[in-house]
Amino acid sequence: MKNVVLTYGTFDLFHVGHLNLLQRLKALGDYLVVGVSTDEFNATKGKQTIVPFADRQRIVQNIKCVDLAIPESHWEQKVGDIAKYGVSTFGMGADWTGRFDELKAHCNVVYLPRTEGISSTSMKKLLRVLDKEHVDDLRQALNVISAIIDRFD
Repeated sequence: MKNVVLTYGTFDLFHVGHLNLLQRLKALGDYLVVGVSTDEFNATKGKQTIVPFADRQRIVQNIKCVDLAIPESHWEQKVGDIAKYGVSTFGMGADWTGRFDELKAHCNVVYLPRTEGISSTSMKKLLRVLDKEHVDDLRQALNVISAIIDRFD
């Protein structure tokens, strides 16, 4: 009997932290099922993705350690997915510790450490610097700095 591991995530702006987590989860079993949050589900959580769902699911499905990528469309689907796929271990990043303990009635639940220094949220914050409003702010700041420097010349 194969040991099936299940996890869920948005996987927007896929990065090495996502890869590390998926590889660690795969190491816990023989078959890794990954639920990828749909754009509609993310909207109910107040999240807006940069990469559309179909692309995020395709990216996750094509990662070597992932055996199956499925859509995650609502919070309540986890128990059904555990039964449907014969899941023995449910795993999430440590930032979710305790949030899915009710699933212990259905399978083993683990929370794994995140990769330090990287997250989709931090990447999105960095990218905001590149939007038009912030570029204009940077341009104004550079003009002020240039004017100050010119006074010393």
